[in-house]
Amino acid sequence: MLIRTNHTVGAALLLLCVLVSSYPALAQTSERPDLEGIWTNASLTKLNRPDGVDTLVVTPEIAQVIAANTPIAGLEGGLDEGGAVAAVPDASGDDFGTRAYNNFWVDPGSNLALVKGEFRTSYVVNPENGRVPRRESPEYDFERRNFGSRYATGIGDARGPEAIPNAERCLLGFGNKAGPGMMGALYNNTYQFVQTPDHVMILAEMVHDARIIPVFDSREEALANRRPVALEQWFGDSVGWYEDEVLVVETVNINPIQLGQSSVPITKQGHIIERFSRYSEGEMFYQFTVEDSNIYLQPWTAELSFYATNDGLYEYACHEGNYAMPGILAGARRLEKEMEAEQDATN
Repeated sequence: MLIRTNHTVGAALLLLCVLVSSYPALAQTSERPDLEGIWTNASLTKLNRPDGVDTLVVTPEIAQVIAANTPIAGLEGGLDEGGAVAAVPDASGDDFGTRAYNNFWVDPGSNLALVKGEFRTSYVVNPENGRVPRRESPEYDFERRNFGSRYATGIGDARGPEAIPNAERCLLGFGNKAGPGMMGALYNNTYQFVQTPDHVMILAEMVHDARIIPVFDSREEALANRRPVALEQWFGDSVGWYEDEVLVVETVNINPIQLGQSSVPITKQGHIIERFSRYSEGEMFYQFTVEDSNIYLQPWTAELSFYATNDGLYEYACHEGNYAMPGILAGARRLEKEMEAEQDATN
């Protein structure tokens, strides 16, 4: 959990971004869109279309109804008339420990995703049913323990630090914030894009994840400059190029630890292609297509938009090994001892 604060680490990170962005400005051309700036993709739309909703695009009135009934932070009831989380857990309630967020902490947006003037009910646009076409495969079982399931139930593997999900360890943001396949989540939906002559840097506010993508003159040159397969990086091996006013980024070889906890997983044989373009002065159109026959029945595509914002980026007050980690592990060890004592007493 975090509060958006602006302390030393945040200031230093922001200074670094300013220094990186001090290259001469890159003019908009027929080949290269201007993506620089601070953007947000906050919305209440999810990757998959909700049950009972049949269309991708809805009217503003229906969008507001769906948004008002969208569960937020695991709480049913969605938003109240003032745009705050309607169902706040009581401090003495049984669910407070596992669903402790209230409207002070969250900032997911107040409506569905607005993409090119249309309110969308899912990020997925292909297949037309708005659902990720997952295979049922025992070899690639991604119904795994992760941040979301542990958060909603309070139950998870705490055998050691490595058993705890990346998000709880503050290694990566949750909700696929930095991607590939970058989507909005419960809070910290702000990004900074920096373009240099041969790189694009995308800084996600959550966990200050940074993707540094080398950009080449063509797809052929980009694919010829991939990193060795043995280098299994966070966010994978991404290379980019510009074509027809679009930044195209192709990613393979995502770190297996991230793979198992991602909402957009791919195996070694799969790849994700992202496309960034300017739809208007204040809107960046973002599309990604996922291809991996090991996990999916067919290639699938998702779309959303980033909007320019005057908000700055702030420190994400979460770091690996913070005090939550020993608390989680100590609590698990104590629970084990209590269970052993109960078993000894009954034997």
